[in-house]
Amino acid sequence: MTKLILKRIYDKDLPDGYRVLVDRLWPRGISKVRAALDLWAKEIAPTAELRKWFGHDPEKYSEFKSKYLDEINNNPYTAEFLQNLKDALQKQDVLILYSAKDEEHNDAVVLMEYLNSKI
Repeated sequence: MTKLILKRIYDKDLPDGYRVLVDRLWPRGISKVRAALDLWAKEIAPTAELRKWFGHDPEKYSEFKSKYLDEINNNPYTAEFLQNLKDALQKQDVLILYSAKDEEHNDAVVLMEYLNSKI
């Protein structure tokens, strides 16, 4: 059975699968060859305004999560993104890749929770 896997793009030895970067900005120090992405879903990432407001401050995480979920639910790209992931999951694991240093308080964690509730 295939699954969604959340990983930091900087991790060594990433598992095989359909690779989706969910950051709006390209990760520093990662070449496009090394990233080997199947999809760069920058449209699903938080808006620049929300990202800047959050600033990776763990104390703002709860409010950030709520605001980001609102953005996801109102994003016209969300349905297409979900369908892309569902299609990929028919064939292989899907790696949701992000670059944030904080592995607990970031937009990819919020997105992963959302995806697990929808897929």
